Amino acid sequence: MDHQHAVIWIDHREARLLKFGLTGSTAEKIHSHAQVPQVHHKANSIADGRAPFDAAFFDHVAKALGGLTSIVVTGPSSAKTELARYLREKYPAVAKAVVGIEPLDHPSDGELLAFAKEYLRAADRLRHA
Repeated sequence: MDHQHAVIWIDHREARLLKFGLTGSTAEKIHSHAQVPQVHHKANSIADGRAPFDAAFFDHVAKALGGLTSIVVTGPSSAKTELARYLREKYPAVAKAVVGIEPLDHPSDGELLAFAKEYLRAADRLRHA
């Protein structure tokens, strides 16, 4: 397949990766193997309310993103910004393909793909304006 673009929806439990190009799209799910409890920040708590960092999970995601020309990173939690930071530090070639980081709740694959295509069209229009 000639997929050049991707959108990834990520939280601390899983990543949904959709690669796409002129001839369609492919979907992949990558699961964290860390035990990630449902974390909520509570008043008067010493803990920061964040899920533990899973480097092996981010490594797997980074390798799946290799070779793409444009990537949109989305998700409902801090995992999207943690992934972007991890890519900049450990996978700079992949990080260069990241064109945006956007909050996004829990879309279907179709909604996620439509969001990414529109996002990339808008970014392309701005680049050529």
